Amino acid sequence: MYTSLQSFITDYTYQAEGTQKLLNLLTDASLDQEVLPGYRTLGRLAWHIVTTVPEMLHRTGLQFDGPDPYTEPPASAADVAEAYRIAVLSMLEAIRTQWTDENLQQEVNLYGEPWKNGFTLSVFLMHEVHHRGQMTVLMRQAGLTIPGIFGPAKEEWAAMGMEAPVV
Repeated sequence: MYTSLQSFITDYTYQAEGTQKLLNLLTDASLDQEVLPGYRTLGRLAWHIVTTVPEMLHRTGLQFDGPDPYTEPPASAADVAEAYRIAVLSMLEAIRTQWTDENLQQEVNLYGEPWKNGFTLSVFLMHEVHHRGQMTVLMRQAGLTIPGIFGPAKEEWAAMGMEAPVV
């Protein structure tokens, strides 16, 4: 649970950069990639990440611009990436200007339970990282090269003249 706005802003800014890297690599054709029939496509998964920014954080009382969570995903990968960029910038500005550290201790009813805002920010960040991991699998299945986020990806190891560790 976050107890300082600056801690969240620092952590989330780093994580959002990783998410933005992945979203920027999507192609229009890759948006239809699915792990199995009946599951979210890569495009729906990416759009879910984008729309969770306002869907979850508007519930805390923060006011900022973001796409309607109930809209269909765009057909353009560039539109998905741009919507995320705008939502993140808007959300971070809202946190900086609408909250103080004390707001992190306030409880709000989220999904039928009382959650402190600092806890909500933690869940929000972990939710994004979770779905970002799912995206990387679908991106590989779609033939896209994945950048390293928490360390080098296989292709980045090769570019360094090294073999990626198997362990």
